[in-house]
Amino acid sequence: MVTRLFLGCGAVGQRLLEATEGWTGTERVVCEAESRVTTLREEGVDATVGDPSDPETLAALDDAGVVVVASDDARQNQRVAVAARRRFPGAFLLAYAGPEGDAEALRSVADRVVDPTDAVATRAVDRVSGEAAEDSLRLRQVLAEIDGTLAVVMHDNPDPDAIASGVAMCRLAEATGTDAEACYYGEISHQENRAMVNLLDLDLRTLGPDDDIGEFGGFALVDHARPSVNDQLPEELHVDIVIDHHPPRGPVQGRYQDLRTDVGSTSTLLTDHFSRLGVPLDESTATALLYGIQVDTNEFRREASRLDFEAAARLLPFVDEAVLDRIESPSVDGETLDTLARAIENREVRGSVLVTGVGSISDRDALPQAADKLLTMDGITCTLVYGFIDDTTYVSSRARGTDVDLGETLRAAFDQIGSAGGHADMAGAQIPVTQAFGEFDGDDERDEAIRDVITDRFFDAWYERPRDSPLVTEPKPGGIPLEPDDGGD
Repeated sequence: MVTRLFLGCGAVGQRLLEATEGWTGTERVVCEAESRVTTLREEGVDATVGDPSDPETLAALDDAGVVVVASDDARQNQRVAVAARRRFPGAFLLAYAGPEGDAEALRSVADRVVDPTDAVATRAVDRVSGEAAEDSLRLRQVLAEIDGTLAVVMHDNPDPDAIASGVAMCRLAEATGTDAEACYYGEISHQENRAMVNLLDLDLRTLGPDDDIGEFGGFALVDHARPSVNDQLPEELHVDIVIDHHPPRGPVQGRYQDLRTDVGSTSTLLTDHFSRLGVPLDESTATALLYGIQVDTNEFRREASRLDFEAAARLLPFVDEAVLDRIESPSVDGETLDTLARAIENREVRGSVLVTGVGSISDRDALPQAADKLLTMDGITCTLVYGFIDDTTYVSSRARGTDVDLGETLRAAFDQIGSAGGHADMAGAQIPVTQAFGEFDGDDERDEAIRDVITDRFFDAWYERPRDSPLVTEPKPGGIPLEPDDGGD
C-alpha cells in the first residue's frame, strides 16, 4: 500500500511533497504535466503521467492511506477529489481549494480542505484577537517583567523536545528585551542529542548542585511542570513560566502557564507562540524545534495533533535540511551497540511483551535506543529495558499497537519503589537501588534481585492494567483469552 498518494502536483502540492520528504512510508505522484513528472523523477520521486480524475487511472493504483489533491487548477481538484473519494473510501483525503475554488463543495468529499482565503484571514485574526492571542500576549508581558536573567530550565538529561523548547523560550525572552539562559541538570549523552547541540551550535548551560541559582531574576520550566520533579531545583522555588505538554501530576505554580496536553510536543507550543507574537524564526531555532516535534511525535505517528502538523509546516521554510539530516544520522558508539547486544541476549518474553536487563551502563540514553530497536522484533508489541548507573536503576519502555497506557502501567509497577511516568507508548522509571532493595553482598545477588522485582512488577502491572478498548483479545501468557467483562488482562 502507498502511504501518501498525490493526485496532481501544483505549487502547493509540490510544497506538501517537499514537507513530507524523509517521512516514513512511500509516496507516489500522478500528474498530467509531463515536465513536472520528469522533474520529480529526477529528484527520486515515484511519479507517473496520467489524468488523476480518470477512474481507470485511479483503478490501476494501489490503495493509499493519505490522498492529497493539490493541482493549481481549482476545478480539476474538485473533479479529482470526487473521483478519489470513490476509489479510496477509507483514505484520509486532503484537498487544495485554490484562490478561486469552491471550498464548501470540496468539504463535502474531503476530510480536510486547504482554503488559502480562510487561512490568511484566520492567521490575521489570531494575531490580533481572541483567547489564543491574549494568551501569548500574557506570556510576552511576563517575560518583559523579569528583572534580571531568566533561567529557562529543561528537565534533567534533556531530550530534543526539551532542548529545542529551552532555546526557543530564550529567543522569545530576548525578543522582549529580557536576557535568558537555557539550563539543565545532568548530561546530554544520546548521540542524536549531542549532534543536535553541536551542529546547531546551541548555547546551553549545565547546572550543578553547587551552583547558586540566586543569580537568576526569574525561572521558566519547559517540557516539565514542577520544580524538583525531574530537575534538581528546590521544591519551594518561585516559578514564573511553565510550558509543557505532559499531564501534570500535582499542582503547578507559575505566573504564566501553558499546559496543553492535547499536542505531541512542547516544541509545538513554542512554535505556536512564535507565530502568534510575530517573532521571526532563525534557522537554528527552527531546525531545533522541528527536530523536537519529530522526535516526540515519532515522526508524527505518536500522539500527533493538528497543531503539531501546522507547527511543522510553519517551521519548514526556515529549517536547515542538511543539518537536520546530519542530526538524524549520527554515528553510533560502541557502548550503545554493546548495550543492545546484552539486551538481546538477556531478553525474557511473555506473550508479546519483552523485558531485559543490560547490567551496568555509563550512558542511560542507550536504554531507550535498545527499547526502540527491540520493538522491531517480530511479534513484540512492548519492550522494557533496564540498567544501572551507580545506585540507580533506570528503566525505559516502548509500545506499539496496544491499548494499554504505558505511562500508567509503569507508575503502577514502580511508583512505590521509585518514580515513573510518560506517554501511552513511551515511558520510563528511576529506582534507587539501596532505598528500594537494601544492601547486597555482591553484584550477582543485586542483579538477580533487581531482575526478579522489575520483571515481576512490570508483567503484573501490564496484564492487570485496564484496556482503553472493552474488547480484550491478548491472553495472559499460558492462560486463555479473557472475556470482555473481565476488565482487562
